[in-house]
Amino acid sequence: MKREQKIVAIGAASGVASMALSVWLLGTVLPAPSGIEGTADRIGFALRVNVVALLPFFVMLISIANSRFLSEAIDPTLEAETLAQQIDGRVADNTLQQNFVFAIASLALSTLLDAAYLQTIWACAIVFFVARLVFWAGYRMHPLLRAPGMAATAYLNLGMILYVLYRIFVAA
Repeated sequence: MKREQKIVAIGAASGVASMALSVWLLGTVLPAPSGIEGTADRIGFALRVNVVALLPFFVMLISIANSRFLSEAIDPTLEAETLAQQIDGRVADNTLQQNFVFAIASLALSTLLDAAYLQTIWACAIVFFVARLVFWAGYRMHPLLRAPGMAATAYLNLGMILYVLYRIFVAA
């Protein structure tokens, strides 16, 4: 394995481990939401929580817009973006993709979790929020250092997807 691959593998493994531990810890500390009666309440709850997961993406868009406004990149057809602006654009693009998966998976999850465990969706949103910021900061420091945040986000989404599929096809 090359040096770069080792850096990414270690970063990804640390991201996944941190994500799993954080979701578990937050899931045990956060209180279960009250007043959740039916499916509509569950979906409404998940939609509200999704706004927290969406915040890093919004901050990225504002950062990109401000950076372009204050530079030659104000006209995107000139291809005058700095390396930082290019990275921020890639981070925002990937974050939009990850937010889409998170939104669908968390909404589906909200319909399947027992009411006593709905705080898990809050835990996932908080971890998603932090992982996206770690991804962005890591990418800005060095592209290989994006691995912890990327892996944490991707495997968080995968975990939700796998749980939903399990509940649909195995534990139905």
